Amino acid sequence: MLSEVRAVLPEIGLATAQTAYMLALTLLIALIFGGALGVWLYAVRTGSLAPNRMLYAVLDGAVNLVRSFPFLILLISVIPLTRFVVGTAIGTTAVVVPLSISAIPEFARLVEQALLNVRRGVVDAGQAFGAGRLQVVRHILLVEARPGLINAFTILAVIYLSATTVAGLVGGGGLGNFAITFGYYRYEPTIMAATVLVIIVWVQLIQTCGTFFVRRTDKRR
Repeated sequence: MLSEVRAVLPEIGLATAQTAYMLALTLLIALIFGGALGVWLYAVRTGSLAPNRMLYAVLDGAVNLVRSFPFLILLISVIPLTRFVVGTAIGTTAVVVPLSISAIPEFARLVEQALLNVRRGVVDAGQAFGAGRLQVVRHILLVEARPGLINAFTILAVIYLSATTVAGLVGGGGLGNFAITFGYYRYEPTIMAATVLVIIVWVQLIQTCGTFFVRRTDKRR
């Protein structure tokens, strides 16, 4: 059994690197655009910093619409867009497009919820001292919500680690593609088990790091 795994170690290493690339790029895009969208959602809510009921309804509806798509269906649906953006619908870079489209609204909703958990009194105090909207967001909301935001990012990372494996079904590379090609098609349960073990280790590492930074930034501890 171990000999079977040793024989494909170079392929496992390549698949792990491909998964790391897809996940890192997706999380970076989600952090930038999803974070901004989440702050925007919070700001335009009724009773918030810049309430706008119509705008919130549009943004909220768009976020819910994209989040309602199962990832595999979304991945296939945006193939024309993927070809337009990166020139191909196959490969690790191509898969980042649907991954990002899915991750941005997912993270935006998590960011909105994290900001909602900030005590309203802290925000009101900042405004009473003359802080503008951007100052409230930057120096109060994002600071006070750090544990929740880190936790949200950790959740996102675990979710989209799983999503990268789905990408293997359409030639996206990574651990999912490796498990299908070397495990499923060749009827090698040992290789399938080794792939699952690698993913479990990844999840544990991500969650451990996330929990560590949540504790470091949580003022209540």
